[in-house]
Amino acid sequence: MSEFHSLLEAEIPRLRRYARALVRDRDRADDLVQDTLMRALAKQHLWEPGTNLRAWLFTLMHNQHVNSVRRPARESVQLDTEEMSGSLIATTDPTASCQLRELDRGLARLPEEQREVILLVGLEGIRYDEAAAILNVPIGTVRSRLFRGRESLRRLMDMDEGAAASPPPQPERRAAA
Repeated sequence: MSEFHSLLEAEIPRLRRYARALVRDRDRADDLVQDTLMRALAKQHLWEPGTNLRAWLFTLMHNQHVNSVRRPARESVQLDTEEMSGSLIATTDPTASCQLRELDRGLARLPEEQREVILLVGLEGIRYDEAAAILNVPIGTVRSRLFRGRESLRRLMDMDEGAAASPPPQPERRAAA
């Protein structure tokens, strides 16, 4: 097996995790990973040894995903958090599974652009400059989307807990003198 194939194989778990969080459907995620791997094998001559293979693969995956979204959208299926929680959290804390479900619901409600950045930076640990290259946007856009996404996620998670379920109070209006 060549060095490229070994490095590629080592990245499959990260690709699967990102794809599942991104498309929120196990079968579509597996298809996206398979398409990404096939494209990587077909274009391996374009990858420069010594550069970041993970960032290159995530760029391929992002482009593949964008292309598939442009096609007619299929019905969305929710991520099975019960199944995922067993593999993501090794704890006996019963609140951890609940928190994971809340996070999953919150991520699902974010705009795709914000969700992509949060998943790349927060879940995969990709640097801002690498995320910008993967998404083909300026680094400032990554920072902005990350900030807005985190803020939105905080608000959504508070709403799920009921803390912000009622509308915010309206400012008092003074009568004209």
